[in-house]
Amino acid sequence: MVERTAVISPTQAAAGRLKQRYAAERRFKALGISAIALALGFLAMLLVTILGNGLTAFVQTNVRLDVTLDAETLGVDAVNPSADALGAANYGQVIKNAMYKAFPAVEGRAERRQLAALVSSGADVSLRKVLVANPGLLGTTQSIWLTADDDVDMAMKGHVSRQAGAEGNRLTDNQLAWLDQLEQRGDVAKKFNTALFTTGDSREPEQAGLWGAVVGSFFSLSITLLVCFPLGVATSVYLEEFAPKNRWTDLIEVNINNLAAVPSVVFGLLGLAIFLNFFGFPRSAPLVGGLVLALISLPTIIIAGRAAMKAVPPSIREAALGLGASKLQMVTDHVLPLSMPGILTGTILGMAHALGETAPLLMIGMVAFIVDIPASPLDPSAVLPVQVYLWADSPERAFVERTSAAIMVLLFFLAMMNVAAILLRKKFERRW
Repeated sequence: MVERTAVISPTQAAAGRLKQRYAAERRFKALGISAIALALGFLAMLLVTILGNGLTAFVQTNVRLDVTLDAETLGVDAVNPSADALGAANYGQVIKNAMYKAFPAVEGRAERRQLAALVSSGADVSLRKVLVANPGLLGTTQSIWLTADDDVDMAMKGHVSRQAGAEGNRLTDNQLAWLDQLEQRGDVAKKFNTALFTTGDSREPEQAGLWGAVVGSFFSLSITLLVCFPLGVATSVYLEEFAPKNRWTDLIEVNINNLAAVPSVVFGLLGLAIFLNFFGFPRSAPLVGGLVLALISLPTIIIAGRAAMKAVPPSIREAALGLGASKLQMVTDHVLPLSMPGILTGTILGMAHALGETAPLLMIGMVAFIVDIPASPLDPSAVLPVQVYLWADSPERAFVERTSAAIMVLLFFLAMMNVAAILLRKKFERRW
């Protein structure tokens, strides 16, 4: 008996291969969608964590006290107090007296110390500002909202349990009972945390602010822009339009491309060796930070500038030269203006990259604890990413929300810079 073998026609074979190809494409598409979904899931988890921890930092718990601004307790002249005397007065004792008056049953020294600890140790600064601005309040009793201690703030926001001895709760039974009484009287409230955006760093979480780091970042990025933008544009113009094509320019181009991939900490070591040790610039100053960040941003701006100039059609160059323009006129009057949107986009993205850098700034000493707001690029200062690093390293629970809030502010600035780059490109970009 003769066996018959099935004969597959070329059409059937092609249909089979086509079916396998479509199946492979569907698998590849499914893998791509899964990877994107996984990445978006991790991003969403990160944002939810940051928002969950940081949103409460924008409000601060305050305690209302009836404060008697007694001249004798303050240690100033009741008739004609000088501004210097008001600035150096004993406001801490006035606040303690107001707390003792609010809870007259508290008499023991230890209990009174616990009672006074419900108010921030920096509350005297707020009271000093009130009296210095209005000396006529001397000798009167005023109802004033003062910043609460960070442990009270964490308990009021629900970050720690309000049961004595619970994990993370450092308030005693007496303090929790007094806090409940203040809450029942309506003398405890959460208000917008203006100190977060008006003060510098502090060891006390409830007094710590971002303004010093914001000003330091502004000074650093200003120095970076002033240094790297003209140098980067001039370098890209020379390499793209004037430099001869030889092994030296090829070597320069390769090194510029390699510098864009060098770890940023290497630039920090370079800044430490040159700007601090050799030139003797001040440590922790935005001037040095801006110069180091300029070194990091230069390769990005040069590469973006050259790419933007390459996108300009050769016909524009030929037309300008054909009408009698010199090569310099052709570049400055035609090529450079037409490529400026791409150059500006690369510059803004380079600035955004510089804003988020931490490692090189740590190497040049910008990790120092700075309380004062910098008045110039030569004053010691922190920057936003370094401030995040410092607060994340602090043991107090209240610094966790401050860290997340600082990350939110940093992400906001980064997002705004990226949006500006996109808008500039869409507004000025030309399609040839």
